[in-house]
Amino acid sequence: MSVVEQYARAHIVTDAAVPLIDELEAVPVTLRYDPDRDPRAVGIRLPGAGAREWTFSRELLEEGLRAPAGSGEVRVWPCGRVQAVVEFHSAQGVEVVQFERQALLRFLRRTYMAAAEPVTH
Repeated sequence: MSVVEQYARAHIVTDAAVPLIDELEAVPVTLRYDPDRDPRAVGIRLPGAGAREWTFSRELLEEGLRAPAGSGEVRVWPCGRVQAVVEFHSAQGVEVVQFERQALLRFLRRTYMAAAEPVTH
């Protein structure tokens, strides 16, 4: 099965004392799916000096595009008709990432196609 990696533009708001990025600018965020590692999980890698990849349930991302979903470290919800928000909680603070909903839908579609690929030897 193939790894899916997609770049999306997003606005990131953080409560860090010194933001690592300009919150007014859209920045490139990496969306990643590796079915060999975990076919039920997706990852989002945020830019910046303290870049971290957040890994969570693909189902949570899908549910959150329709209605608020999640608890704990990762929460996802629709924001109007064209936006979606993913919120990450850690000991360092909270980061709120706003995406175009269509970018996340395209990514999810690609993950399901990758998971359905036949295994060849």
